[in-house]
Amino acid sequence: MSSTITLNNGLKAPLVGLGLWKIPNAVAASQVYNAIKLGYRLFDGAADYGNEVEVGQGIKQALDEGLVKRDELFIVSKLWNTFHHPNNVKLALDKTLKDLQLEYLDLYYIHFPIAQAFVPFEKSYPPGFGITEEFEFEDVPIIETYRALEEAHAAGKIKAIGVSNFNGALLQDLLRGAKVKPSALQIEHHPYLVQPRLVEYAQRSGLWVVAYSSFGPQSFVELDHPKVKDLQPLFEHEVINAIAKAHGKQPSQVLLRWATQRGLGVIPKSSNKDRLLDNLTVEDFDLTQEELDKISALDQGLRFNDPWDWKNAGIPTFV
Repeated sequence: MSSTITLNNGLKAPLVGLGLWKIPNAVAASQVYNAIKLGYRLFDGAADYGNEVEVGQGIKQALDEGLVKRDELFIVSKLWNTFHHPNNVKLALDKTLKDLQLEYLDLYYIHFPIAQAFVPFEKSYPPGFGITEEFEFEDVPIIETYRALEEAHAAGKIKAIGVSNFNGALLQDLLRGAKVKPSALQIEHHPYLVQPRLVEYAQRSGLWVVAYSSFGPQSFVELDHPKVKDLQPLFEHEVINAIAKAHGKQPSQVLLRWATQRGLGVIPKSSNKDRLLDNLTVEDFDLTQEELDKISALDQGLRFNDPWDWKNAGIPTFV
């Protein structure tokens, strides 16, 4: 089981969780249930992943069988762009809670700092950038969306508020206006996109930084992402493999340890039991400072989860 980190509101969160993006509906319930049996306690989902009903079924089975108690789990979801208006935040959150069969979330992110025109779930589910042919924006400042999340926090529906895919300037502006300080910042973070200044600023500001797509291009190969073509996979990179060999570990474990050793959370996904266990056991070794620096030096500023790139490429699935 992963060690925990204490958030700025006193809540404890596991450093390693299971990412639920791209887990098919047909197996989502069983994968969540089996991950709980293996020791996973943090589950990172979102409305636009389209599998929250099944995720909720897996959680409920584990709770009903007494494998865990609710307060031993750390359940995460995200507010999609088309629900940024304060009148619609409650709609999105209530649907997520209903689908997950839960009374509260441990952490709820603003998924992107992008307010798009409202599209009700009845018209299109799961939500996503591909709902309309072009981006249709809604004139809603981030602080207004955040105020609605603060109300949900006061009502006990979410234990902590987070933001995802925010840059430093947006985060700074939000921190100036927030009444309830955000607890976490989730960003794309891997050796090809290190974002050191953003990570440092967020951590100095008291936010827990959570990395997604820790394996870099690996998450995007099956989606035929244009930036993946001719790019060396991190699992095959000589620097990563040399460090893995030195520690008797898998390249995936080195990539995750590079993040967790610096206090970042990670949410890797796998459907393979052995890899699930490998991903969960990444805190029984330490990288040297030289090894940490060598991995960070692979930085290319290469972002895969850029909404503009995805839209132009016609790829309908988003992180």
